[in-house]
Amino acid sequence: MACTRFITLRTVHETSAYTRLLRLHRTSPGNVRASFSTLMSPPSKAVFYENHGPPDTVTKIIELPPVEIKANDVCVKMLAAPINPSDINRIEGVYPVRPPVPAVAGYEGVGEVHSVGSAVQGLSPSDLVMASPPSPGTWQTHVVKDKSLWHKFDKGTPVEYAATVTINPLTALRMVEDYVDLKSGDAIVQNGATSMVGQCVIQLAKLRGIHTINIIRDRSGSDEAKEKLKKLGADEVFTESQLDVKNVKSLLGNVPEPVLGFNCVGGNAASLVLKFLRQGGTMVTYGGMAKKPVTVSTSAFIFKELSLKGFWLQKWLSSGKTEECREMVDYLLGLVCEGKLKYDMELTPFSEFHTALDKALGKHGSQLKQVIKF
Repeated sequence: MACTRFITLRTVHETSAYTRLLRLHRTSPGNVRASFSTLMSPPSKAVFYENHGPPDTVTKIIELPPVEIKANDVCVKMLAAPINPSDINRIEGVYPVRPPVPAVAGYEGVGEVHSVGSAVQGLSPSDLVMASPPSPGTWQTHVVKDKSLWHKFDKGTPVEYAATVTINPLTALRMVEDYVDLKSGDAIVQNGATSMVGQCVIQLAKLRGIHTINIIRDRSGSDEAKEKLKKLGADEVFTESQLDVKNVKSLLGNVPEPVLGFNCVGGNAASLVLKFLRQGGTMVTYGGMAKKPVTVSTSAFIFKELSLKGFWLQKWLSSGKTEECREMVDYLLGLVCEGKLKYDMELTPFSEFHTALDKALGKHGSQLKQVIKF
């Protein structure tokens, strides 16, 4: 287990980076000794990075002082937060939208209301809330943000699902609904099918009577992965090597040619999605795990009239869709509570954060989605 390093206020409050972070949290060392009439949050332990770079080298655990809770603020004791690829990219400094450094990492998460400002209505201590839409700084034990950034959800909802519902399941839902007018009996093809988005696509499609053709990597345990996806409702699951044939559509059996495809890998895996698409089909790219470009043959454009599009949840969320986002999140969590939507993840204590980070970085091979439990 990686050694967790803690830096106390006495050790670091003189550094300029730390001082800037204190300003981010709307306090300063002088404000820590606030009057008894000022409502303050508890001290917080946080995953902090001073500069962009490799997450396993630039992140460290620090202690943040109490933060003043202003009239419209809500202080939330965090319960769970996932490690998403976009979180890693923000720390690396390669994500298009990222907070200025120094910063507390994390973007998605849920917690329990600890205390509220004097003007806050509709939220009370012990309510469960999520950051909605997601916002920076969720990898810490206590978060203080304006009430408008918190969304209350049902206490009967498993917190690990509420913590992870916005980035990945919502991506799956939006892609299924936004690009093609799918009808019952239609088909979708996707790579990266074992990902959280991929698992959600399978289940959301099945609820609508839509078939799915799923492509996974060749690796140890691929047979078990196939069975798991079929239990979720997948019609067909192929490894990439199985599709090394002249006519991939001969493998479809009774499943129709897909009208819509999803690509989160790039390279050859994207080309396989394109091979399956029917005349006039659309491929939506939402990731590039292989870090290889999407290559399209001239004939695919001219003779099959394929369309290539991209989806970025961040852009969708920043288009003034807060209420729509929350309605869809509630819908997805309703499916979770009904047993109609599930996906794999691993909960890791915050004290073992760097172990969870190493798993998320792929240092231990293929791993489940890592969710930090505070």
